[in-house]
Amino acid sequence: MMTREATEQDLEVLLEFEQGIVSAERPFNSTLRDGEIHYYDLLQLIQSEDSLVLVTEENNEVIASGYARIKKTENNYSDFDQYAYLGFMYVKPEHRGKGVNKLLLDELIRWARTKGISEVRLDVYAQNESAVKAYEKAGFESLLITMRMKT
Repeated sequence: MMTREATEQDLEVLLEFEQGIVSAERPFNSTLRDGEIHYYDLLQLIQSEDSLVLVTEENNEVIASGYARIKKTENNYSDFDQYAYLGFMYVKPEHRGKGVNKLLLDELIRWARTKGISEVRLDVYAQNESAVKAYEKAGFESLLITMRMKT
């Protein structure tokens, strides 16, 4: 298993992964519209100096993805000015439970540290218990729960 930077040649499989993420999140989010949804501008993320898109390969097959993007803090009361936001975390179903996500997390966090970033954040649906447990095991802690209501 090997992790590397994603390239434009990976876009086709990355777009498939994006739809896999959307499918996995639909049960947790009733506000998602029907049909194909695109959360990310993957080409921009691949090309940006302020982000890193990684893929994991096994036997020359891309099996997982994730990104880190440097974002500016939107308030003036945090003890940091920038943070790394992690997203696009996807592992093909047949490769889950093998530590692939942890491998990606470690590499993305390492990249953030090289950029002088000490705060790392991500979003996960509270009802996605397996993902919450995986991120807690990796050292993340819950900070805020977003509440919603349809009127």
